[in-house]
Amino acid sequence: MKLFWKITIALTLALLIGVGVVGFWFYNKMLKVDVLEVVETDSEQQKIDKAQKWLAKLQKENKFNGAVLLIKNDSILLKETFGFTDFKRDKKLSHQSSFRLASLSKQFTAVGIMLLKEQGKLAFDDAITKYLPNLPYNKVTIRNLLNNTSGIPDVYMNFSETKKEKTGDFLTIKKMISFLGEDNFPLENAPNEVYKYNNTGYVLLAGIIEVISQQTFETFMQKELFDKLNMKNTRVWNLASKDLDFTNKTGSFFNFSGNISELKPGVLDGVAGDGGVFSAIDDFVIWNKFWSSNSLLSQQTMNEAFKKPILNNGTASNYGFGWVVLNPVAHSHDGSWLGARTLIIRNEQLKNCMVILDNSSSLVIHKMSAELVKVLK
Repeated sequence: MKLFWKITIALTLALLIGVGVVGFWFYNKMLKVDVLEVVETDSEQQKIDKAQKWLAKLQKENKFNGAVLLIKNDSILLKETFGFTDFKRDKKLSHQSSFRLASLSKQFTAVGIMLLKEQGKLAFDDAITKYLPNLPYNKVTIRNLLNNTSGIPDVYMNFSETKKEKTGDFLTIKKMISFLGEDNFPLENAPNEVYKYNNTGYVLLAGIIEVISQQTFETFMQKELFDKLNMKNTRVWNLASKDLDFTNKTGSFFNFSGNISELKPGVLDGVAGDGGVFSAIDDFVIWNKFWSSNSLLSQQTMNEAFKKPILNNGTASNYGFGWVVLNPVAHSHDGSWLGARTLIIRNEQLKNCMVILDNSSSLVIHKMSAELVKVLK
């Protein structure tokens, strides 16, 4: 064998070994989650104690920093926080610490629309151009936006570049709707043709709420939902808010095996609807109860949230109104933006709920949920 090929093979093997070593290190440091050792003979309290120790270990290993809520048969088994409020790591989280929810915010936006329907101010099957006449999508309905079946291109995150001169310091709901109308993008497909997750659609829903209520999305949600439910540490907050900060707000950060860096809001963080809601683990006890029974929405309106949409070809999608519909009694949603990693899973029949809130860019919350479900069995 010629020397050239010997050297080439040796370098290739060294590279593969190096990649393998790095991959192994990364998996163990960032992705590996130990099994939560729960056995059938464990009492409920033993399961809870094991879960608390397991979660504390994950936080110590820099794989999780946040809050967890476990509810079984409408009773709270575990409501606990692990870690710190922000990148400084000098203040411990509490049950009132308010986390960025990222896309988990969509179910709150959906409820804002449902409240307006309940008040007789809109219908789910209204064309969106009834409220947003500058848009060229007169076949798209509010229901399409809620179900992510509108066919509208999900382009608003590109506006930070394509509309840089007009955007200013940050994009807002009104600017986004204006830019979308200016560009006159064609639909990617006919309404209700396919399901495609769409952040732009949920910002449009926030815009519809503003048009109908003649209030900011933030103000409407505060007055009509959060205050009425007594969710004291839940609110809409972004760069368009009048206050630069608020009590109990947590900050986003990136934790790479103990190397911490702050994650600050950017030009896109003046919009809301697709995100923008902050909430605390205490308030999620209220939010979970809301979906079983509340005085704000009729049962008929509530049921709409968990219907699987039937597409034009007769097949069913699994995205309701801000919820992924897993089956007739179970639904979930997650979120990821800046350092927020969030997850909620509910089973209405069993009256079980799991909430995980993280502000440290965790890569393991879905693995965590797969282990924590053992506590609910």
